Amino acid sequence: MMNLLNKHMRLMTTSAAMALLLAAAPQAFAATPADTLVEGWAIDDIITLDPGEAFEISTAEVTANTYSKLVNLDMNDTSKVVGELAESWTIADDGMTYTFKLKPGLKFASGNPITAEDVAFSFERAVKLDKSPAFLITQFGLTGDNVAEKAKAADESTFVLTVDKAYAPSFVLNVLTSTVASVLDKKVVMEHAKAVTPSDDYKYDTDFGNEFLKTGYAGSGPYKIREWRANEVVVLERNDNYFGEKPALARVIYRHMKESAGQRLALENGDIDVARNLEPGDIDAVSKKDGMAITSAPKGTLYYFSLNQKNPNLAKPEVIEAFKYLVDYDAIGETLIKGIGTIHQTFLPAGQLGALNENPYKLDVAKAKELLAKAGLEKGFTVTMDVRNTQPVTGIAENVQQTMAQAGIKLEIIPGDGKQTLTKYRA
Repeated sequence: MMNLLNKHMRLMTTSAAMALLLAAAPQAFAATPADTLVEGWAIDDIITLDPGEAFEISTAEVTANTYSKLVNLDMNDTSKVVGELAESWTIADDGMTYTFKLKPGLKFASGNPITAEDVAFSFERAVKLDKSPAFLITQFGLTGDNVAEKAKAADESTFVLTVDKAYAPSFVLNVLTSTVASVLDKKVVMEHAKAVTPSDDYKYDTDFGNEFLKTGYAGSGPYKIREWRANEVVVLERNDNYFGEKPALARVIYRHMKESAGQRLALENGDIDVARNLEPGDIDAVSKKDGMAITSAPKGTLYYFSLNQKNPNLAKPEVIEAFKYLVDYDAIGETLIKGIGTIHQTFLPAGQLGALNENPYKLDVAKAKELLAKAGLEKGFTVTMDVRNTQPVTGIAENVQQTMAQAGIKLEIIPGDGKQTLTKYRA
């Protein structure tokens, strides 16, 4: 089994996120409220809104606008890290101790003050909850046994993080800009924590408020989460306790709309202000209409193949390399992701620390066949691929299905919504 996923790396840039805006709706349109932004977007990948568990594209955007972290990327220059909750920080001479001083007067949306104790709790919670994104923090030597000592409050406004060895500071700080490093309101979370029996799901005798935060909220970002109904809608409301520049909009509504055609119709009717998943053909058509405008910005999204290494065929290095020669990058770039993305053949998104911009691969069926023969698979093989049933992912899968067939690989596509595909991928 293999998967084709679009994976959001919250802080960096790879492809362009293009949206069509209803700039000046004619009177006949059903106008949305002036203080509300309504977006049409495929949000079926949202599984949870808990920053300690969430690891999906749509969720990353929601949490980025509803939670705060010690540091974040400078949106004007993503090679730089700037303080968000942290006013300043220092690094010990041994390169292992990071000391963060919080800005004064910070509050959560609840009105509770943000303290270093909340920061320490958030790190301890993420490590002990041990969900998908926890590795980002535990890679620095933090464990359930030592996290209380390695991530602690020195006083009300000072947080100290001790890692297991000296790393490049830029690496550590970039990791701390990830969703899992979000700072949570300890009081709110623990008021909703449930006692549990330790199991594979929860290693301790508490769920650390996980069930509550799947749909609830305990953050300090510019917006707060009002509601999430799976495969239907996410509603954000302005956080009046936000410490930064107050958002101009009172609320943002994400309506789940999977198909490009449906988003286009809703945009033309004035039912939404922004269409997020238009296919290139719909973008070209709608952008020519009066009152419509296109806006694009870098967004850290990668479309990639994930090969299950438990499959003996997919585990062979020659097969992995062959797959790289069985993608028609030019065709995909000129059609399926035209205007919404670019070809990028390395795993780290462009703009992220350590990213490479070289694209050494091209469609080369003969080369792929040669590699398959070296792997003892000159006659090819059959493999299934789970695919999120939204564009351009489905289109990319179908395109690759055709090129792989030229090398004797029979690719059977198994469509599913975002939650289904991601759940199988992580099993």
